Amino acid sequence: MKKVLLVTSIFLSIFTFAQKKPTLFLIGDSTMANKENPDKNPEHGWGQVLPQYMTSGIEIQNHAMNGRSSKSFRTEGRWDKVEKQLKKGDFVVIQFGHNDQKIKDSTKFTNPYTQYRANLERYVNETRAKGATPILMTSIVRRNFTENGVLVDTHKEYPLVVRMVANDMKVPFVDMQLLTEQMEIAYGPENSKKLHLHFKEGEEPYYTKAKDDDTHLSRLGAETVAKLAVKDLKSLKIGFEKYIK
Repeated sequence: MKKVLLVTSIFLSIFTFAQKKPTLFLIGDSTMANKENPDKNPEHGWGQVLPQYMTSGIEIQNHAMNGRSSKSFRTEGRWDKVEKQLKKGDFVVIQFGHNDQKIKDSTKFTNPYTQYRANLERYVNETRAKGATPILMTSIVRRNFTENGVLVDTHKEYPLVVRMVANDMKVPFVDMQLLTEQMEIAYGPENSKKLHLHFKEGEEPYYTKAKDDDTHLSRLGAETVAKLAVKDLKSLKIGFEKYIK
């Protein structure tokens, strides 16, 4: 009888522990998203490689998707799938901006000071309503050097609005724009190509033509960005740090 009770107790403890295991949800665009054929595809999202820096004490669900903005992510029902799962103790990283800029696409474009801001605030409020912790991030920069070697910003007002929302709503914040700007400058105009997708025709079997992509990340780029994100996430002291290796 004692053995039965002991086994039952152990089972319940394991079940309870499993139930309490937090989840980190990632919502964002292609720079964060999982890519198909990761063993052959040179392109990687930084959220795709994030699990290698985390312990088994937290689950990671990467819901980021290519081409999505703070608007289309919701209208397509992608946020609904996340929100239904949210529970107390979970974390949600929110990183949009790249596609909110697409002024020729009404399904994605948002005015930075009105729609975009309202969308971010809504994600924050709905995450908090479930007892989870929202984490706002600015977009990672594009590799955009002038002929004089100066890195020029391409995101305009969008990162500023993220900072404003984080400040006004007291949301944990990671300035990925600043961190990746420093990363690109440290690598330099030429060497920074390694962080992205630059291949001559025939150089990379996955691509049939030459590739010059300064927005998306190579595996090296994704891992470097993920490390920067993890380092700052650790410094936030919001309870997330105990799940970082």
